Amino acid sequence: MVQINWTKQSTEDLKDILEYISKDSIKYAKFQVIRIRNRVKILYAYPYLGKIVSEMKNDSIRELIEGNYRIIYRIVSQNQVDILTDHHTSRDLLKRNIQ
Repeated sequence: MVQINWTKQSTEDLKDILEYISKDSIKYAKFQVIRIRNRVKILYAYPYLGKIVSEMKNDSIRELIEGNYRIIYRIVSQNQVDILTDHHTSRDLLKRNIQ
């Protein structure tokens, strides 16, 4: 089973998502964060499931889609995946400094 690490950036992104959506609905904000976290769980068994992020030009950086969010992650090894960012699809990914 793969170890999943949430980077500082990805946890800050989840907090930002929660804060932003909470302006309209606390219930939906919590629901959206839960959906993102649950979507990531599939990587425990299938780390290569996500599609390669074309903007990054790096085969080890992949993404899962959950609603309007791109969950960007890096396959570090056969045993480790790092969640890099949770990014709204309407925003330009290249403007983010993803490491």
